[in-house]
Amino acid sequence: MAAKRGIGRHDSLADKIQRHRGVLLVISVPIVLIGLVLLLMPGRSTSDAVVEEYTVHNRKGGPNSRGPKNYAVIFDAGSSGSRVHVYCFDQNLDLLPLGNELELFLQLKPGLSAYPTDPRQAANSLVSLLDKAEASVPRELRPKTHVRVGATAGLRTLGHEASENILQAVRELLRDRSMLKTEANAVTVLDGTQEGSYQWVTINYLLRNLGKPYSDTVGVVDLGGGSVQMAYAISEEDAASAPKPSEGEDTYVREMYLKGRKYFLYVHSYLHYGLLAARAEILKVSDDSNNPCIVTGYDGTYKYGGEGFKAAGSQSGGSVDECRRLTLNALKVNDTLCTHMKCTFGGVWNGGRGGGQKNMFVASFFFDRAAEAGFVDPKQPVATVRPIEFEKAAKKACSMKLEEGKSKFPRVEEENLPYLCMDLVYQYTLLIDGFGLVPSQKITLVKKVKYGDHAVEAAWPLGSAIEAVSSP
Repeated sequence: MAAKRGIGRHDSLADKIQRHRGVLLVISVPIVLIGLVLLLMPGRSTSDAVVEEYTVHNRKGGPNSRGPKNYAVIFDAGSSGSRVHVYCFDQNLDLLPLGNELELFLQLKPGLSAYPTDPRQAANSLVSLLDKAEASVPRELRPKTHVRVGATAGLRTLGHEASENILQAVRELLRDRSMLKTEANAVTVLDGTQEGSYQWVTINYLLRNLGKPYSDTVGVVDLGGGSVQMAYAISEEDAASAPKPSEGEDTYVREMYLKGRKYFLYVHSYLHYGLLAARAEILKVSDDSNNPCIVTGYDGTYKYGGEGFKAAGSQSGGSVDECRRLTLNALKVNDTLCTHMKCTFGGVWNGGRGGGQKNMFVASFFFDRAAEAGFVDPKQPVATVRPIEFEKAAKKACSMKLEEGKSKFPRVEEENLPYLCMDLVYQYTLLIDGFGLVPSQKITLVKKVKYGDHAVEAAWPLGSAIEAVSSP
């Protein structure tokens, strides 16, 4: 007969494990199986994790969760890729945080224009961006949240029929897949004045300049892949004297009411003079022999807009001076084309160059190439430089051989190395000869603009979002 346990005696750990081994086995098996499943599951991308963080934050609310919110989802369908921005505003039109940032920003390559003959594939390229953007908006607010798709210069170069087929496929995608609010003009090719004015609104909004006199605002140059826009506020007198645009051209001046003040905004978009399109324009005005703008050692074909252009470097080396000569021809910097009192290039009125242009913020490819060339820190959202720094970097790029490129310019993508000399010369020439800046003039290269404790992407979609949430 087994002896009884003494009163007050404590079981050892081994005794407890022995006595409850059956229960422990039942519990441990599922835990092990779950662990194995999690271990074998594919890891999430960073963007998936970010979207989940935003979604959880929005559902739970945060320090700024009180009061009505307005969201906007804006797609930037550019020539070099597709990007989506998600913004959240309070009732005073101030930006509210989404997670740890003031916007959700995602991007992918290539852009819609990479599918000129397959509209459905073009539209489907946006699916991953759309799903992640929509997931960041609280479900109950999705039917009231505007979604816009603004295609820029890349799609304009495909021609009306091809671009319209792609846009229609995108409209059908939004209709069939999304709960977001789409208006009749939600999916469109932005004209130059829209893109330029939205960019101006974005930067001046982030700098909190809206509502101030026009002379206290900043001018903006935005260098995209297919076009370049210039926008700045001008006086009412200059606006009244604006020449009528040529047939087919957009009007030079837009009136905008922002923060209780009326602005006259000079804005012009130069199609074919974005960084990627300008390469083609420069190659067009050069012969098929060795090109002083192409890095020595490269011999290939540059493809843009469905066309191919011979691109071969000179055996004697590149030349900044000769490349500038070709660039000036491509820009059509010629006073005989100017029928107005003052012009930029190609016979385009320059807006008078008044007080609204004294402080210039220069965005997009200007910042990117400056960072890649090494005279701007890519980790900093804003940098003050002078146009002459583009020329100095161009001299270094034009004098190198292709095989030296990765060691001299390690940040430049391999596909862009043959054109680095051309890109930097073009940017310098555009600023000086095109827009009339002084080589030693200070300009602000901007990737993001500080807004409170956050830094926000300095892109036109925010301006479009402000317009969208302001509409009834």
